Amino acid sequence: MPPEAIAVESKVIGSGVQQRPLAQADSLFEHVAWLYAFCREKVFRDDTNRIVSALWTNGSPRSGTRVLELGCGPGFYSRKLARQFPQILVTGVDHSKCQLLRARQRAQSEAIRNCVFEQVNALQLPCEDDCFDVLIASRLFTVLRDVDLAVAEMYRVLKPGGRCFIAEPRYVLWASLPLLAMWLLARSSHSRNGYGEPHKATVYSKQEFAALFAEQPWKHMKTWRAGRYQYALCQKA
Repeated sequence: MPPEAIAVESKVIGSGVQQRPLAQADSLFEHVAWLYAFCREKVFRDDTNRIVSALWTNGSPRSGTRVLELGCGPGFYSRKLARQFPQILVTGVDHSKCQLLRARQRAQSEAIRNCVFEQVNALQLPCEDDCFDVLIASRLFTVLRDVDLAVAEMYRVLKPGGRCFIAEPRYVLWASLPLLAMWLLARSSHSRNGYGEPHKATVYSKQEFAALFAEQPWKHMKTWRAGRYQYALCQKA
């Protein structure tokens, strides 16, 4: 395997994430990274205000709050939250080197100092238990093969009393448009990796979505729908 195909092992001080060597499989998010970044930044709904109001009812997190974004892509939410709340520490993680490169470049150009990005597998987070106060994820389940394991990892890395906010599309066509566009542009063979990138996105019914979170012993769990998205807000016991 060439050197560029292995993530360099590093430790981010204060992030709670210990990066491990990670094989880079052939991926749409590498081949046409710019297209997904464009969709995330210009097309998808911006739920920043919804995230803030759901997680911090008083409008502001306490100093030192540690936030983890799974499947951060180009770092849209990680950067926005870090810029809005300079007193928190945000770690964005994704499997795509190209998406993370874009996220780091954007954070640097915006002079954001309280946000870091790491290349890790959402199904096997290299974190100790009870690391983060808050976890967020948006449109992660559409391409993830083992969602139950991802939710279990979310529960594991949250501190007692920690909360997660999850946003997922409700409609297959709407959720699949970015994948279809990337496939059309890539036009090459694709090796399926642990995340799996099908032509059609996975979406969940109201009951299926709630059942994903019911597997874990949350202290509080709430799911709801608004427009083309559905949401979950869970608090660890």
